[in-house]
Amino acid sequence: MFTGIITDIGTIDTVEQRGDLHARIRCGYDMDGVAIGASIACSGVCLTVTSKGDDWFTVDISAETVSKTSAGRWAHGTRLNLERALKIGDELGGHIVTGHVDGIGHVVAREAEGDSIRFTIGAPHALAPYLATKGSITVEGVSLTVNSHADQPDGSVHFGLNIIPHTWEVTTLGTLQPGDPVNLEIDVLARYLMRMNEVKSISV
Repeated sequence: MFTGIITDIGTIDTVEQRGDLHARIRCGYDMDGVAIGASIACSGVCLTVTSKGDDWFTVDISAETVSKTSAGRWAHGTRLNLERALKIGDELGGHIVTGHVDGIGHVVAREAEGDSIRFTIGAPHALAPYLATKGSITVEGVSLTVNSHADQPDGSVHFGLNIIPHTWEVTTLGTLQPGDPVNLEIDVLARYLMRMNEVKSISV
């Protein structure tokens, strides 16, 4: 379980196909405090630490994970938003995040708005019912608030985000450009509310 508050930016150092994809990620964490088997969210994807060194850890990335995450994510040199798993008693600064990617979105537009960056993100039809203004969304592992949403004729949705300077300085979001793919995870509360409404409509 995570909160979407990024605590480090890692870089994929090596990638090797070993049945599953095996990657080594450089990071700034004190790895003495990270156990083998611990979970670290990597740009919104919950992965398990399989080995570690002073400033790196390795993960195995299944074909299923590769297929469900943004294209080109698992390549040498890619920078990743990192978050260690939530501990009991930690501050819940963002929202409840599972580290399971629900779909791939893309950057529709980017523009300056005061000191912030205003992004418009396109999300697929399957995620449209779960997005609402002032609701929560995880983009590339970062907990964010939806500022606006606009349903599209094809059933997809465009939603707006404002990224303040602190956020784009401590995450990879500041490098995103129109057309770039992004990992999306919907708010877990929205997921359960949608399911409750589905069951209610069936029972009626």
